[in-house]
Amino acid sequence: MFNRRKFLHSSVFSSIGLFLGKRAVAGPSSANPIPAPVTGHPIVISTWDTGLAANQGAWEVLSKNGRALDAVEAGVKVTESSLNCCVGLGANPDREGIVTLDACIMDDQGNCGSVGALERIKHPISVARRVMEKTPHVMLVGSGAQQFAVAEGFPLEPQELSDDAKKAYEQWLKKSEYKPVINIENTKSGSGHPTAFAPARFDNGEWNHDTIGMVAMDASGNLSGSCTTSGMGFKMRGRLGDSPIIGAGLFVDNEVGAVTATGQGEDVIRIAGSHTVVELMRHGMSPEQACRTAVERIIRIKGDKAKEIQVAFIALNKKGETGSFAIQKGFSYALKNNKEEKMVEVKSYY
Repeated sequence: MFNRRKFLHSSVFSSIGLFLGKRAVAGPSSANPIPAPVTGHPIVISTWDTGLAANQGAWEVLSKNGRALDAVEAGVKVTESSLNCCVGLGANPDREGIVTLDACIMDDQGNCGSVGALERIKHPISVARRVMEKTPHVMLVGSGAQQFAVAEGFPLEPQELSDDAKKAYEQWLKKSEYKPVINIENTKSGSGHPTAFAPARFDNGEWNHDTIGMVAMDASGNLSGSCTTSGMGFKMRGRLGDSPIIGAGLFVDNEVGAVTATGQGEDVIRIAGSHTVVELMRHGMSPEQACRTAVERIIRIKGDKAKEIQVAFIALNKKGETGSFAIQKGFSYALKNNKEEKMVEVKSYY
């Protein structure tokens, strides 16, 4: 005899089976399907005009079908080695006259490593990668980071300022001012090329901080990113900005895209900037739209004070599309792929 209870029981389990079957076909998010990677077309982008040389370093790896992870490490090491920019040991010191470096790296599997307030090590990005690959941690800072680096075979460099940094520090000591300001005239980027914005400078018009951030996709369609900096020049001892913080200065999600940031780190941290941009892309925004939305969020938080700072994001999605947006005019990013190598001027809010 037909039993109503048995009918309901079987109906429930049939419905569950149908639901699970549909989920198995649809995947994790049928509303926002994961875009297919553009395989066979590697690409790398990085912040500022110093990114041109950095991209060349990355391309040495990508052009030989190497991993994006290896490329983003090799690329920013070019910038770290330069003594004529504001990244690496040749950069401006903190207010105690000591250069401290921050860096982070993230691969296509969600693995990440970071170092903060690292002294006397030439390539903090490589130390960050060792943290990722050889420790159970994500971030090491200060003397502990240096101890780990030395144990891994990184030599201690002399603790002395480059000629340019020494002059800048002596100039700064005359007033010991510590305030990011805009100066549209007579400003220079880390590589010495004119730009319209200096987010933190002293009286002679030179940049006193900068960052090299890089994201790349390899021929297999996998993403990785890196970010390295000396931080804000003449900063308080122990200050960390966004650059070594996964989710703020850098974030990679191999299903969606990769993003890195530059500018005033404190304000990138406030909105977990790079992670925010990735999530906006996940929900269907283009790289430029996502960067703009994140920038506008910072502006809403800062109000009129946003006119006194710079923040910019660069983004690369899984389709190989790129985009960027900045608070102030004058920001650009470097792009290299199989077809072209160029600087891209970026739209801005102001």
